[in-house]
Amino acid sequence: MTTRPMAGFSDQVTGLVKTLRNEAPDCVAAGVVDMATGMLLAYETVDSHPPEVLDLLAGATLDLFQGRTVVMIEDLFKERRGVLSDDHFFQEILVNSDNLTHLFVRMTEQQDVVAVVVCRKAVNVGMLFAQTRRVVRAHGL
Repeated sequence: MTTRPMAGFSDQVTGLVKTLRNEAPDCVAAGVVDMATGMLLAYETVDSHPPEVLDLLAGATLDLFQGRTVVMIEDLFKERRGVLSDDHFFQEILVNSDNLTHLFVRMTEQQDVVAVVVCRKAVNVGMLFAQTRRVVRAHGL
């Protein structure tokens, strides 16, 4: 019996982005952000974007999930509920802009890694959540 070696982290991230891009409904872009390093690890998009915008995506994602006020809210709830875990409360964030819907999903295993899916505004949001969750779970980062 031959065993296939496990894919490296970079291959897993690239695979996740490709699958999100292909399977999320009305998807125009997908990416993965590492909030620990502040880097956009991988992305695919149907349009070209200025590099400055892509550079800011990681910082914006960090602000959404772990900005100073967000961390204060999480810490307050943890204290009141007697939670000792370092896990974060905010797992998914949906943002609607004028023309697009952006879904940010924190990975289950690696809490500092966030998948980002950008779709046309007309997307069925329920399907977007269902497909994105399924893909994220299947990639198990």
